Amino acid sequence: MTETILTNATLILPDAMESGTLVLRDGVIAELQPGGSAIPGAIDLDGDYLMPGIVDVHTDNLERQVLPRANARWPSRSAMLAHDAQCAAAGVTTVLDALCLGDLGFDPGRGQTFRDGVADLTALAESGLLKAEHFLHLRCELPAKDMPEALESVADHPRVVMASLMDHSPGIGQYRDLGRYRAMRQRQTQHSLEQVDRRIAELLEQRARLREPQRRWLLDRLAHRDLPLASHDDEHAEEVIRNAEDGIRISEFPVAMAAARAAKRIGVEVIAGAPNIVRGGSHSGNVNAADMVREGVVDALASDYVPAALVEAVWRCAAETGIALPQAVAMVTAAPARMARLADRGRIAPGLRADLVQVHARDGMAVVRRVWRQGERVA
Repeated sequence: MTETILTNATLILPDAMESGTLVLRDGVIAELQPGGSAIPGAIDLDGDYLMPGIVDVHTDNLERQVLPRANARWPSRSAMLAHDAQCAAAGVTTVLDALCLGDLGFDPGRGQTFRDGVADLTALAESGLLKAEHFLHLRCELPAKDMPEALESVADHPRVVMASLMDHSPGIGQYRDLGRYRAMRQRQTQHSLEQVDRRIAELLEQRARLREPQRRWLLDRLAHRDLPLASHDDEHAEEVIRNAEDGIRISEFPVAMAAARAAKRIGVEVIAGAPNIVRGGSHSGNVNAADMVREGVVDALASDYVPAALVEAVWRCAAETGIALPQAVAMVTAAPARMARLADRGRIAPGLRADLVQVHARDGMAVVRRVWRQGERVA
């Protein structure tokens, strides 16, 4: 039997905070006790906060490790281990690696990142080398010609726990500002304006042909898995309603308040980006996530592209949006665990996994001090 005692902690429980002690036994939370413990060997947390391990339902941070600079692809296994270490250091004990299926012409390396990521996760998941537990979140680019082939290769993979339906075509959703999109692609590719405009026209023609038939094919192909399905970058209420009718009950990163309000109205859960909270707004000029939290239309936060943003976003939400700290913590723990159907984690309660994060707060900043996964310290 392996036992760890964490004492003198401010426990962040589902609906309250209290000073107490946790007894961890064989990887689960065995006891929750009020007050401190004088047992020799108990770990004194100095009054710091102790929250559940973070469940990040959408991160493409792996892509940043694979391509730390343009044209400098890093060895994939090394990139996966670096990504994992960053997640654990940020308090993320459960990671849904959001790998992109399908290329829309400006990111040709994403196919390799997807294939390598699946292979590396498959090889490392049970190796004991990863600090966090990793699953797969399939980001399916609906208008991409190569999306069906990529999906077919992982549709039955046991590590797949979520899929999202995306459309990053120019002039759509996140990229609805066509002028901003054109400038971004010119800057990224160093192509001429004529070359970028030619590619935009090709992508829009491709979207008109492929988006709807491939959307239907995807829904049919994954129906047997009964996975949580998310839409991506919703702009209009009509999109959210149509998606819900097709069993897509999560709206990821809505780009307009109208979409988030519509989701809330019909019981569709909403994921917002933690970097949006930390930066004080969207990097793409879309809706401010803090405003959505204030309106009560956000259920969960995801790191999107910065794992360290999650803890900081939680404390910012508690300080700036009028919600209590336990409610803010639940947006990165209990709510995403529920969305991913991982019922054994996300809350501090006896019988659940001992995935825990010690957080020290000072001068408005929150710093991760220690992290445990299934009772073992990983950061």
